[in-house]
Amino acid sequence: MSSLWLRIPLTSNYAAAYAAKDVDIDVVAAYPITPQTPVVEKIAEFVANGELNAEMIHVESEHSALSACIGASATGARVFTATSAQGLELMHEMLYIASGMRLPIVMAIAARALSAPLSIWCDYSDLLATRDTSWITVVASTAQEVYDSVIQMYRVAEDPNVLLPAMVAYDGFIMSHTYEPVYVAKDRTAILEYAPKNYNRYRLNPDNPITMGAIADPNWYYEFKYQQMLAMRNAYEVLKKADEEFGKMFGRQYGFIETYKLEDADTALLTYGGLYGTVQDAVDLLRGKGIKVGAVKLRLFRPFPQSELLEAVKNLKHLIVLDRAISFGAPLEGPVAMEIITALKLKSIDLNLLNYIVGIGQRTVTEYDIVGIFEHASKLIEKGARLTESFYWGVRE
Repeated sequence: MSSLWLRIPLTSNYAAAYAAKDVDIDVVAAYPITPQTPVVEKIAEFVANGELNAEMIHVESEHSALSACIGASATGARVFTATSAQGLELMHEMLYIASGMRLPIVMAIAARALSAPLSIWCDYSDLLATRDTSWITVVASTAQEVYDSVIQMYRVAEDPNVLLPAMVAYDGFIMSHTYEPVYVAKDRTAILEYAPKNYNRYRLNPDNPITMGAIADPNWYYEFKYQQMLAMRNAYEVLKKADEEFGKMFGRQYGFIETYKLEDADTALLTYGGLYGTVQDAVDLLRGKGIKVGAVKLRLFRPFPQSELLEAVKNLKHLIVLDRAISFGAPLEGPVAMEIITALKLKSIDLNLLNYIVGIGQRTVTEYDIVGIFEHASKLIEKGARLTESFYWGVRE
């Protein structure tokens, strides 16, 4: 197995670029935005030095970048792009077009706070604003996971039972510009055996003309959206199988939910992205005090992994959800906490959930902050508190 891999230091941005190279993309559309820019810069380097035979399209905006990807994917090409924050928002119209046309585009997202006021730092407000666009969405917590997830998403997105675009997100700056040791393929042969290019789909071809993205009147539009819903449901099992087969072939497997020291825990802290490592450190500190607490990482956001999540938390009494975005005006302002409380209620599970908003605009969150959140939540639990609101940790009032 080791003969397949080369271990090198990479940022998560570079890990995404290496994955795009190793799945042998045909087209990349590039537009710079902090903190994503190094992704497409590295791919440009691969193209320039002959490591990747791909068409690189330089565009005037992120809207154009995804538009170019849509056109290329419609011809059957394997395509890739990357963006962040306002760039993802400028793409927003095209996100729906890509998924509605059932195009298996894969995109890396270096998560970043949305303006205004202007912030180039990390939170997940950009990613979570896309939750209803019908894109498969994975959130990685290490550079290795970024590399592996981009590869897995081509396998999933191009599956004939799915044919939906996919995003792989990770923390801007915190992960996008931090180096970690990453195993990358020495050559792409094994990667393409795992994720072979799928040309068995409708595509634009002058010799066999078809129309894509035509107008659908009220007699038909509903059915198209219903088919997208079925495809997203299908994606759930395809994602699971793709991850299992990746594990069998390459020795790394992630699942939809990751847990840490949960076996005897009464309470767990749940989060996503790079913060998960900090939460694990906090759990170790609390365990050192004799407190039975664990951690849970949400890796898959769309489709939402309800059954795996509920299985993971079934023996807990309390779940503390650490959200990294704000759903303004919602009954519960933590968007992931809202998803989880819905999953719990659908199965009539009476798990006490508390929600904390953290790290907005990359406000520093240390393991000692997580310990403080746990202690704050524990005092509320002792008083019999139930979920009534989101708490904003670290904000100056």
